[in-house]
Amino acid sequence: MSAAPEFKVLSLIPPMTQLNTPYPSTAYLTGFLRSREIAAVQEDFALALVLRLFSPSGLDQVLAACLALPEARRTGQVRHFITEFRRYRACITSLIRFLQGTDATLAHRIVTRFWLPEGARFASLEHYVDDGSGDPLHWAFGALGLQDRARHLATLCLNDLADVLRDAVDPRFEFVRYAEQLATSQPHFDPLADALAQAPNLLDDTLAALTREALARHQPQLVLLSVPFPGAVYAALRIAQTIKREFPGVAIALGGGFVNTELRELGEPRLFDFVDFVTLDAGERPLLALIEHVKGQRSRQRLVRTFVRDAESGEVRYQNMMEADVAFTEVGTPTWDGLPLGQYLSLLDMLNPMNRLWSDGRWNKLTVAHGCYWKKCSFCDVSLDYISRYEGASAEVLADRIQQIVTETGQTGFHFVDEAAPPKALKTLAQALIQRELGISWWGNIRFEKTFTPDLCQLLADSGCVAISGGLEVASDRLLQLMKKGVSVEQVARVTKGFADAGILVHAYLMYGFPTQTLQDTVDALEYVRQLFENGCIHSGFFHRFACTVHSPVGQQPADYGITLLPLPDGKFAKNDVGFLDPTGTDHDALGRGLKKAIYNYMHGNMLEEDVRAWFDEVKGKVPRPTVGRQRIAKALAERA
Repeated sequence: MSAAPEFKVLSLIPPMTQLNTPYPSTAYLTGFLRSREIAAVQEDFALALVLRLFSPSGLDQVLAACLALPEARRTGQVRHFITEFRRYRACITSLIRFLQGTDATLAHRIVTRFWLPEGARFASLEHYVDDGSGDPLHWAFGALGLQDRARHLATLCLNDLADVLRDAVDPRFEFVRYAEQLATSQPHFDPLADALAQAPNLLDDTLAALTREALARHQPQLVLLSVPFPGAVYAALRIAQTIKREFPGVAIALGGGFVNTELRELGEPRLFDFVDFVTLDAGERPLLALIEHVKGQRSRQRLVRTFVRDAESGEVRYQNMMEADVAFTEVGTPTWDGLPLGQYLSLLDMLNPMNRLWSDGRWNKLTVAHGCYWKKCSFCDVSLDYISRYEGASAEVLADRIQQIVTETGQTGFHFVDEAAPPKALKTLAQALIQRELGISWWGNIRFEKTFTPDLCQLLADSGCVAISGGLEVASDRLLQLMKKGVSVEQVARVTKGFADAGILVHAYLMYGFPTQTLQDTVDALEYVRQLFENGCIHSGFFHRFACTVHSPVGQQPADYGITLLPLPDGKFAKNDVGFLDPTGTDHDALGRGLKKAIYNYMHGNMLEEDVRAWFDEVKGKVPRPTVGRQRIAKALAERA
C-alpha cells in the first residue's frame, strides 16, 4: 500500500508586483511553514511572465498579435514594433541578460544609441535639462555613469515593448498596475467577472501555461495567491481560473495587502467561483488553521479570519475562531529558496534617487517589527491589524535572520519594509550589525522624530544605512498637528539634516489635498520644502494626492477634520477610498501640477532661489505670498548647532 502524498503548499506572486526583487509575502509564508515542518514552495509569476514574453519566441507571439490587428487599430508604437521587429528580436536576449546583471560590457553598445530600437518612450530624453554638455543624460548620470546610463536606456526599450503589449494584446497591461482599475475600491465584482469571462489573450494564455507547469512540477494540495496591490488581482484570478479548470482537487486561498484593506466586508459570492478561501491580516495563524481544515483535521467553523461561501445558501460567511496570532519572534526567517534570484531585472526607470531604489537592484526585504509603534496618523489605516498590532523582536533575533538570509542569498542589500521602523529597535540592531561585522547595506521608512539625533544617524550610517524615507506630508505645523504626526517642520529639518550629514540619502513623502488645506497652506508648505532642499536636509521627495480611506481616522470621524463624506456605493466587493466634500473649495488639481514640477526641479538643484509662487501659474486668481520667512529652516538648523 503506497504512502499518502506529502501535503504541500505552493505560494504564488501574481503579476504584476516588482521585477527587480521578489515581493516578500511568499518568502515570509514559505519560511514560516518550513519552520513548522510543512512542505512549502514558491514561485514568482510576475517575473516569469515577463521573461517568457520578452524572449525571441515570446516576441514572435507578440508580432502575430500585432499583425492580427486591423491597420486602423495599429498605434504608432505597434507600427514601430512591426517595422523594427528583427532588431527587437535580435537584441532581446542580450538586453534581458544585461538588466539581470550578467552582461555588463553590453553597456558600451547600448549607450551608442544605435543598437537598441528606440520607440516612443525615448522621446522623454528630449525633456531633460540641457546642462551645456550636449548630452541629455549628462545631468542625471554624469560623465562616468556608463552602467546607469545604459540601464536607463534599456529600461526605456523594455517600456516600449510593454506599450506594444498594451496596444496590441491587453489595454490594461502595465508593469506595476496591471488591470488595477478592475479592483481598486471597486464595489461591484462585475468588471472583474466580465474580464475573466472574456476569451483569453496572449498574456492570459502565457499565465495559464506557467500555472499548469508549476502545478505539475510541485503537485500542491493548497495554493496561496498573495495580492498586495489591486494591480495583481486580475492575474491572480486568471491563475485561479486555470487551477479550478485543470486541477480541481487543489484548494486555493487568497490573501495579501489588497484583501486586508479592501475586502474586509466581503459579501460577493462570485469571487468563490475562483478561490475557496479568503484570509485577512497576518497570514500565519489563519494559514495553520486552513491547512488543518484542508487535511480534514479542523471544521470550517473553526477557521481563523477566513471568508468562505456557504455550500447550501451560497452566501459568504466569515469564520473567525479566536486564536492567538503567532508572535513576531516566532514567524521564522523568510526564505527565497525556489525563486530565481539571478534572473530579476534591475531597472532604472524613474530618475528620482529614492524611487529608483524600488526598481534598481535586488533587495532582501525584512520587517524590523510588526505594525506601527506610533499608529496615530489620521490619514493612515490605524484601525487595521498591519498597523495597530505592534510587536517587536530583539536585535539578536533580527541579526540572526539577516545573517541567515545573507548566507542563503549571497546578497547583502536589505530593505526594511516597516510602516515606520522604531528608532530604539534600529539603534540596537545597528549595534548588533556592527558588532557582528555583517557589512550589509540597508534602507527603510521612519518617522522624523527627535529621537533620531545626529549621533544615532551616524550609528545607523556606520551599520550600513544608505537611505531613509519619512512622511513630512503637508509641511505645515497646523496640518501636521491635525494629522497627529507628532512632529513639527523645524524638528523634521533638524532630523533630516542629521541623516544627510551622516551621508544618508533622505526622501520626504509629501501630501497635498488634506482636509481644510488651503491655497495659503500649500504655498507655505512648498516654501518649507524649498528651504529643506536648499539647506541640504532632503535629497528627494514626492507629492501625492491625499485619499480618504474608510479605515482611517479621517474616514471614521470626518467631522473632526471639517469634511463631509460622500455616500459609498452599494456593493459586496471592494471598499477602501471614499470621496468627501471639503468646504475650503481649493483647486488641488491645479496645485498638484505645480507641486510636482517644483519637486522635480528642486531634486536637481534648479530654481531653488525662485519665489515658489512661480510654480502655480495654472491657479486661477492671485496666489498669496508665503507667510514663512525665507530663512526659517536655516535659523532652525542654527539653533540646533
